[in-house]
Amino acid sequence: MTLRLLAVHAHPDDESSKGSATYALYRSLGVEVLVVSCTGGEQGSVLNEALEARHHAERDIAGLRVHEMARAREAMGVDHLWLGYADSGLPAEGEAVAVNGFATIPVETSAEPLVAVIRRFRPQVLVTYDENGGYPHPDHIRTHEVSMEAFRAAADPARYPTAGEPWQIDKVYYDRMFSTGRISAMIAYLRVHDPESDLIERLTEMLERFGDRPDLVTTHVPASDFFPVRDAALRAHASQVPLDSAFFFWPNDLQVAAWPTEDFQLIESRVTSETPETDLFAGVVDPDTGLVGALR
Repeated sequence: MTLRLLAVHAHPDDESSKGSATYALYRSLGVEVLVVSCTGGEQGSVLNEALEARHHAERDIAGLRVHEMARAREAMGVDHLWLGYADSGLPAEGEAVAVNGFATIPVETSAEPLVAVIRRFRPQVLVTYDENGGYPHPDHIRTHEVSMEAFRAAADPARYPTAGEPWQIDKVYYDRMFSTGRISAMIAYLRVHDPESDLIERLTEMLERFGDRPDLVTTHVPASDFFPVRDAALRAHASQVPLDSAFFFWPNDLQVAAWPTEDFQLIESRVTSETPETDLFAGVVDPDTGLVGALR
C-alpha cells in the first residue's frame, strides 16, 4: 500500500487533540502518516499544575515539548517533522506577536519548506485547519494559509522549482473534531442512559459556547478503537494537558456509544466520492493495488 496522509499542525499537542485516533487507525492499515508541526510551541505556558517535569519546563519549555512530541509520535505510530518556525504566542488584544514568530513570516516564505515536504512525501490526502485556524490563534491561522498555499504550489512546476518534482494532492480536509453534532449526541445519550450524570451540565455549557457554529462535517472516520491511543498521545503532552482535563477527556465508553468517529470537512477533491464519507481516502486509488480507498 502506498497511500499517504499528511497532517499539518501549528504546535506540538495539536496533532494529538485533532485527529490522532484517525492517524493511528490509518497506520494500523498500512497507510503512511506524516505529521508536520509548524512551530515548536516555545511560547506555550505550563497548563498542568501537576506536571512532574516542572523544573524542565521552567528551564526549557521548548526542549521539554520536543520530548513530549516524541512520546506522542510514538503513541500514534506516525512519522513527524518540524517545519522549523518559532511559536508566535497568543498576544492580548492590541499586543504584537512574538518577534520572528511564525505568523510574522511571509506565507510564500513559510510555504516553501512545506512544498518540499509534500513533493518528497507525495501524499494523496492533506489535513489542516480552516481559515479561522479552528480557533483564532495567529499560528493556527497561519498554518491554514501556509498549508493551502503549499497545496496549490506543490502541483505547479513553475512554483518553487528547487523544492522537488511537482506533486498533486488528491483531497484536502479541515479538522472538525469539536463539532456541535458530537456534543449534542453525547448529551442526548446521557439523558437517556445516565440522566443524573454531571457531564450533562458540562457538555451543555460547552454546546452553548460552540452552539452557533454550523455543522460542516462531511466525513466521519470510524476511529473509536483508537480513542485510547488518542488519549495516550494527549497525555504525552503533559505540560499542556492536565490528566483530569474536562475539555479533552470524556469517558470513552460514552464516546463510543454516542459518537464513535473523528470528523473532518472535505474542502477540495480531485477524485470522485460521495458525502457523507467514512474514509479520508474515499475515491483515491491505491497505486500499488488499484483498489479504491483505505477502509475496505
